[in-house]
Amino acid sequence: MFGNLSNEFWLGNDNLHALTRSGNYELRIELGDCANVRKFAKYSSFSIGSAQEKYILKVTGYTGNAGDSLLHHSGLPFSTKDMDNDFHPLRYNCAVNNHGAWWYGGCYYSNLNGEYLKCQTTTTRAASWRTFHGDHYSLKFIEMKIRPRGD
Repeated sequence: MFGNLSNEFWLGNDNLHALTRSGNYELRIELGDCANVRKFAKYSSFSIGSAQEKYILKVTGYTGNAGDSLLHHSGLPFSTKDMDNDFHPLRYNCAVNNHGAWWYGGCYYSNLNGEYLKCQTTTTRAASWRTFHGDHYSLKFIEMKIRPRGD
């Protein structure tokens, strides 16, 4: 775990794997823009693979009003600046280029671990959600929440 529980916090992929391997979990992502418009994306099934599986992301069952910018990343391993697991055709490290670790392909439809760059900034480094203002819009608010699925 790292960050500050009152504002920025990442539970960690080992902890996410430990939680999600033991049962059925859902994921809800809350997004906010600089005009305080809020949108959400909910996935009825969410899990993270083990370290040996390179923390592969698995999501299905999208509902919401933010658009589905995470399904593209489902089935992909987690990439960091020192562990390049993405599949960029030019072979550069998406985590380095986009200033944040994420489940990159080549490179992203969403990048919620990108930089918070204040309002109206457009860059590949921005924390963004493609179907809500495009890939390079710096979101003002992001919250990812998981809970056991109530089947």
